[in-house]
Amino acid sequence: MTPHDRSLLGDMSPDEFREYGHRLVEWIADYLATAERYPVLSRLAPGEFAASLPAAPPMEGEPFADVMRDLDARLVPALTHWNSPNFFAYFAITASAPGVLGEFLSAALNQQAMLWRTSPAATELETVVLGWLRQIMGLPPTFEGVIYDTASVSSLHALAAARERAVPEVRGAGLAGRDLPPLRVYCSEHAHSSIDKAVILLGLGHGALVKVRADREFRMDPAALARAIAADRAAGRLPLAVVATTGTTSTTSVDPVAEIAAICEREGLWLHVDAAYGGAAAIVPGWEWVLEGCARADSLVVNPHKWLFTPFDLSAFYCRHMDVLRAAFSLVPEYLRTTDPSGVRNLMDTGVQLGRRFRALKLWMILRYFGVEGLRARIAEHMRLARLFAEWVDGDPGFERLAPVPMSVVCFRARPAGRDRLEPELEAFNARLLDAVNASGEAMLSHTKLDGRYAIRLAIGHIRTTEDHVARVWALLQRISAELREVAP
Repeated sequence: MTPHDRSLLGDMSPDEFREYGHRLVEWIADYLATAERYPVLSRLAPGEFAASLPAAPPMEGEPFADVMRDLDARLVPALTHWNSPNFFAYFAITASAPGVLGEFLSAALNQQAMLWRTSPAATELETVVLGWLRQIMGLPPTFEGVIYDTASVSSLHALAAARERAVPEVRGAGLAGRDLPPLRVYCSEHAHSSIDKAVILLGLGHGALVKVRADREFRMDPAALARAIAADRAAGRLPLAVVATTGTTSTTSVDPVAEIAAICEREGLWLHVDAAYGGAAAIVPGWEWVLEGCARADSLVVNPHKWLFTPFDLSAFYCRHMDVLRAAFSLVPEYLRTTDPSGVRNLMDTGVQLGRRFRALKLWMILRYFGVEGLRARIAEHMRLARLFAEWVDGDPGFERLAPVPMSVVCFRARPAGRDRLEPELEAFNARLLDAVNASGEAMLSHTKLDGRYAIRLAIGHIRTTEDHVARVWALLQRISAELREVAP
């Protein structure tokens, strides 16, 4: 064959696509139904998967059947199975079946929604779906929404808007060489590390981020925030934004947003709320308090890929001043100018990214398939299971809980009875316990540190996790802890 051989042109035939498309759907259906049969954490050594693959690409095409064989033989053993109901680490995300179908269709439609005209459906469905989500979370219609990939990007855009409002014309004149005082952004000491990265990337410098102390329940202390702002103003610094969190990564604590909002209103500061995890809980009757005060924020982010059963990635960003965000980022080269009617919304104007995937499609399918009541029931069950697990921890003298359980994450540790242990010994014991649980393949958990104490985190959020799964991981923790106590020095 030559490079110009016509047999090398074109795509997979429709018949072959149907054959392997059906096979792949069957494979996915089986995987979703039985993902717990795999070790949750891959048992491969670093580099082992890469070494199993050819070092060079194939010069000629291979049958798709060979690709399917490698899916089982090579790829699956190298996966960490986030879609296992025994995945309790970090935040237990779910690729629900309707969401998977949405991703499948999105890939086939291959929309590029930078302009309204490049995909009216993707542009307008994003508005509709985010409007639905805003309503069920109880947020006011003054919030305009846009989809990004992750909360890190959403928070970056929020702080960029805050910078634009506090330092006009920063996009043209920049920060360097201007007669500007040092800038300040404030967040809890338990805020997500993406806030640190945002201030670095925006050119404010890491030193511009002030970590405000938290109370005993790991919530930002509003009085400490007010004092920090006052001290910075007295020192000639320029405060520009505060980031509050509803559902911190370590403990899912909820900052007192209403009190923080009052401070921001008095001081003229932008308030951004990171509700990436916790915002979803507010759709459950009785948990509306999670977003109390958030209607007064300038911006807010919630991640449906964390707790609304949406395949990764989809981050919903809401802003009451989207005009400020557009002022910071809108840039229209000649080749993208259009003669569309006035009022048309072009998604490329709302951030750094030009090209935009059709992410709204999968969330639309999820909301329609499960309905609000279905989503509420599943999230409420996760919170019930977390409270149940916390009761088991509290009732076992060999364990102790280290934080409240406002939602579906439990922070705890083993505390072997019969002897007093110093913190370094307790940390070493619990690190061994966590490693042993994860190495078993039966479950996966993660850890954090709270006031210097090593804590194991159990996060419940997978759509297929039941009370039986939670009971099994608790029995596993008890068993391995007992075994480690037998051999502990």
